[in-house]
Amino acid sequence: MYSRNDIVTHILKNKNNTPKPASSLCFAPANIALVKYWGKRNTELNLPITSSLSVSLGEFGTKTQVLLSNKDELIINNQKFASNTEAMQRLIKFLDLFRQTNNQYFKVECTSNIPMAAGLASSSAAFASIVQALNDLYQWQLPMSKLSILARIGSGSACRSLWQGFVKWQKGKRKDGMDSYATPLAQTWPDLRIGLLICDSQPKAISSREAMEITKRTALCYKLWPQNVKESMPLVEKAIAEHNFALLGQTAEHNALTMHAYMLAAAPTICYFSPRTIEIFHKIWGLRKEGMNLYFTQDAGANVKLIFQQQDAEFLQKTFPEIKIINPFI
Repeated sequence: MYSRNDIVTHILKNKNNTPKPASSLCFAPANIALVKYWGKRNTELNLPITSSLSVSLGEFGTKTQVLLSNKDELIINNQKFASNTEAMQRLIKFLDLFRQTNNQYFKVECTSNIPMAAGLASSSAAFASIVQALNDLYQWQLPMSKLSILARIGSGSACRSLWQGFVKWQKGKRKDGMDSYATPLAQTWPDLRIGLLICDSQPKAISSREAMEITKRTALCYKLWPQNVKESMPLVEKAIAEHNFALLGQTAEHNALTMHAYMLAAAPTICYFSPRTIEIFHKIWGLRKEGMNLYFTQDAGANVKLIFQQQDAEFLQKTFPEIKIINPFI
């Protein structure tokens, strides 16, 4: 069994271990999966059971700077986190992998414009930006594939947040996970839009990590998940290559609802839907019956992400005044 420390040591072998006083300011976008990542074959290394494919959220994400300090500190949006908080403990565990001496400490300053732990991929943007900042701090000059692996160790979907646009995370087969990293797709889609509808900005009651493990362990139907992804992935890739919007939307929406169906079948049941979430679903289905090309996806949280085209942006802005419209390909 490979440990996280084994992998980090391997990647950083013969790399510089003398940091600068501070890193540059590094940005990583949040991302939403059109073909979901749900379930791990290895929890220590965050190795997925299936591949996944995402699209970035443009300017929505996290900017991070890492500085040397006399103690570990985490500051997000000018709020300092106590040492006993879950976020701080998770960060310390991650930073432990990179310390060159026992008395080396880091101050991590993040600015994020997305709600934290609310199903909007905040951890993916955070860990991707932290890894980039560490790469700059130590001047490792690592290739993107290695940065993707390091980000994955912090948070699985963070491996996809090093790029804008469409990104595919290959599940890999190796036990050490060195073939499990993300790569960007060459295709762009200038007219594609993602709309964020925030139904609940508060931290969710159960983390994605815990919900994933419960679903995998207790939902009898979960054994069908790899087959669902196997069918969804080529359809989404075909839709992207051909700019077939209906195929993209139908496949992404079905993949998301299948994931949530498995969560509902878990014991105990995991339900991330809020009344507002369900209301939005019915509104979207109603508009689609009227002829609008409009779809959605949902991750582990109550919030809904609309998938639509630029031609419908003005109408949807009026229909959902609170919507945040994102062009992933600016």
